[in-house]
Amino acid sequence: MQKIQEEILVDLESERRVLSGMLNSEEARIEAYDSLKEEDFYHPLHRMVFSLICQLYKRDVKPTFAELLKESQNLNLFRTQQEISELAYIAEHFIEGENITYWLQRVKDSSRLRKFEAFLRRYHQMIREKQLPVEDLLMGAEEELTNLTVLEKDDHVDSPAELANLGYEEVERRYLRFKEISEVNKGVLPLDGLPTGFDSLNNVTLGYKPGDLIILGAQTGHGKTAFALHTAKAVTIEHKANILYLNTEMSRVQIALRWGSILSQVEHEKLRSGDLTSGEFSKVLQGYSVLSGSGFYSYPCPNLTPEKIVSIGRKFKAQYDIKMMILDYVGRMEKLTPNYAEWQILEQIVKTQKMLAQNLEIAVMCLVQLNEDGSLQGARRMKNECDLMLKMVPVSNEEIEQNEKLKKFRDVNYRLIIDKNRDGRSGIDIMIHFDKARQTLRDARLV
Repeated sequence: MQKIQEEILVDLESERRVLSGMLNSEEARIEAYDSLKEEDFYHPLHRMVFSLICQLYKRDVKPTFAELLKESQNLNLFRTQQEISELAYIAEHFIEGENITYWLQRVKDSSRLRKFEAFLRRYHQMIREKQLPVEDLLMGAEEELTNLTVLEKDDHVDSPAELANLGYEEVERRYLRFKEISEVNKGVLPLDGLPTGFDSLNNVTLGYKPGDLIILGAQTGHGKTAFALHTAKAVTIEHKANILYLNTEMSRVQIALRWGSILSQVEHEKLRSGDLTSGEFSKVLQGYSVLSGSGFYSYPCPNLTPEKIVSIGRKFKAQYDIKMMILDYVGRMEKLTPNYAEWQILEQIVKTQKMLAQNLEIAVMCLVQLNEDGSLQGARRMKNECDLMLKMVPVSNEEIEQNEKLKKFRDVNYRLIIDKNRDGRSGIDIMIHFDKARQTLRDARLV
């Protein structure tokens, strides 16, 4: 009986399996890094190995057996031959990445049972020693047991006092900030999040915030990718933050050429043909020098699925501390459930991105296709999931002639419609200028 109890509380085989998976599989590393902590491992050596793998992973070093030995030597770890033999055993007993969930759950279950056993032992000792009155003892045990059995590690329930205090602090922060606007920022509201790339949009939204899901809709050939890279420029080059750009359509070369045009202001067609003057060539090289020092990470992935996005997002958050992820675009993603209608699939994709934004505390932007009438293609209910819905639509010369408001701008050719804004005003049109030749966007200028 004692041996069976020990096997339930201490599952060394599962610990080895998880560590083996982390050494050999990217998927296993992502899952284990995201769901386990050092204290979930019982064996001290296993805790040490898990910590080393995570450290290497965060530095984007593949945690092979050789790399672990090298790292352990630098840190003066693994001093005995027995420890090295145990590490070799772990590395050799590889499990397939898709099996990692089973072994992870076994490690977590054993860890929770050990915590439960420690809870029972502690309260048993308190009862024997009569350390507390019975009522206090029972209430304390009930609260601790509830936390152990009901609430997940990242869950938190706000008490009335906590929520009131949070609201007070937030309103006070915004009140004091607003008082300083006229003196410090000359009437311009400071951002709460990442810059949008447009002053007018910044003023309405106060920036893209952690946990936000932003949907940008446009028709084919009307600037979805240009908008995404314009956003990336504002965040990575001007704001100095890291961003992950998931591209399902264009090749690496096409993305690189677009950046060359955006940063040099040289027409995109000239870069494609190579018909450049020496001065233009020099500007392009300077632009790429700027890009080289930025935080723009591009992942061309034509066979993208919602599950793969979650894994990729976790990885880049851990390794590069990304503040934003852009998906270009939703309609090109793989549909793994063919029996679902298209609107159901797209709605599920967007729900996944919203959860990812909240869990990783990053802003996520999804690019979607608009129908010719300006409606959202495939899934109107995607709008319900997002925090900010933007639509980029062209403005014709005829429309400008008939609209007095548009006549106030000298170079407007597109409007950015704020169709939904969970944290502020919506139903607002922002006039912008889209230079298709140079793939650049900006606020339209007044006459």
